[in-house]
Amino acid sequence: MLTVKGVEVSLDGAPILRGIDLTVAAGEWVTVIGPNGAGKSTLLKAIGGTLPYTGAVLINGIRSEDLPRRKRAQLVATVAQQPVVPGGMRVFDYVLLGRTPYIPLLGRESAEDAATAERVLSQLALSRFASRALETLSGGERQRVFLARALAQQAPLLLLDEPTSALDIGHQQEVLELVDELRQTHALTVLATMHDLSIAGEYANRLVLLADGATVISGKPEIVLTEELLHRHYRAHVRVIRGDFGPVIVPIRKP
Repeated sequence: MLTVKGVEVSLDGAPILRGIDLTVAAGEWVTVIGPNGAGKSTLLKAIGGTLPYTGAVLINGIRSEDLPRRKRAQLVATVAQQPVVPGGMRVFDYVLLGRTPYIPLLGRESAEDAATAERVLSQLALSRFASRALETLSGGERQRVFLARALAQQAPLLLLDEPTSALDIGHQQEVLELVDELRQTHALTVLATMHDLSIAGEYANRLVLLADGATVISGKPEIVLTEELLHRHYRAHVRVIRGDFGPVIVPIRKP
């Protein structure tokens, strides 16, 4: 579904990403982890086409820049960490924006587009907010609305940049379980970034650890989430407990 070859990004002359190679198979969930400043969000922005880069990003074998903008929006949906929130826009109208890639030029939303937006709002327990102005919602509620817009886009590749950062534990589970259900039932492909390592290891098929803009290791969670690697690259003192649903990371006080 997604192939990244030798991607490099520099901002104001400073290298942020250094030769990143990455593949994500159709239906796979890959989560990128790493300390602050490792380049995780930058990588998603480059893949999503909002940052210039060198190297190659291929979607279904086609270079991203060779895809018409509308076609690329039908293939890739993104939930950014801090999306732009239009002033005064209702929640329903914002989610309906996810249908824009399917609306003909000078056309308008169809009944099917509206039904898709309503269905996604229901799935994320947001129907009661449909008529509310987006800026009146709490941070966690807005985060679910941002995800709802991306899901309404019905793109096969979903890019999630810290999708649960503003959510309480209950809504974290609701959102991640919904994404995982869609991944399994609709062959959704997920590339995410996360700070919570235990949650990252529980939901992802594979983790990619970035540090200083380069890939350190890629593999199953139990291979990537080790005490030695986390101490080296996060400078963290932790215990890794092997559980039924993946490694659990427990911070411990320095001896």
